[in-house]
Amino acid sequence: AHHFHRLLHLVLSARCCRIPHPVSGNMDVPVKLAKVVKVLGRTGSTGNVTQVRVEFVDDKERSIIRNVKGPVKEGDILTLLEWEREARRLR
Repeated sequence: AHHFHRLLHLVLSARCCRIPHPVSGNMDVPVKLAKVVKVLGRTGSTGNVTQVRVEFVDDKERSIIRNVKGPVKEGDILTLLEWEREARRLR
């Protein structure tokens, strides 16, 4: 947890948008930061995925719905490796 918070602090303080890719470690993978503005609900066969609405840190006008695995709450900053695709809305 400490490593993640330190990495997030470095990314936000430097206004940098390059982090190591989680699998390859490649530093040339573009990312986009997005803030969770609303938790919409749980999904997945065991309810282990949370659907959230996020707005982009660099473009407050644009928001999309994403599925997040693991704990998440309003105000969290997500690092998106892919930001064009939007999750389908829960029914």
